[in-house]
Amino acid sequence: MSATLLGSIARTTVPQTALRRFLALDSVVTAGNGLAYTVFCAPLGRLLGVGPTTLLELGLFLTLYGAGVGLLAARRRPPVGPVKFVIEANYAWAALSLVSLFLWDAPTTAGLVWIPLQALTVAAFALFQRLALRSASGLQ
Repeated sequence: MSATLLGSIARTTVPQTALRRFLALDSVVTAGNGLAYTVFCAPLGRLLGVGPTTLLELGLFLTLYGAGVGLLAARRRPPVGPVKFVIEANYAWAALSLVSLFLWDAPTTAGLVWIPLQALTVAAFALFQRLALRSASGLQ
């Protein structure tokens, strides 16, 4: 994610708008990733060194989760509780992705690049969502 893209997403005079935009971006990326994992689980599994069944299950979960985040983003004022849940879930996903490198998967070189890269992206979503939520809630 480039700083220019993030700056343009966050640039608004309405704090709720920035929060909704970060949630929407998270939704699109997560659901898109989930669909790719679901539809292409076998070739992506071979590329990344992750079992196709695991990738299929992750893909289905991510597609549904991304849709849920999208529903939250579509609300004029996303409720604080569910937004906090998304933020914490994103941090947990990022951490578990890194742990998976050592405990569960035998990733290929592509997997060793992709898994930390997507974990960093998800952690960045959580950070920007948290900052936007803080701004929208008037907390400092």
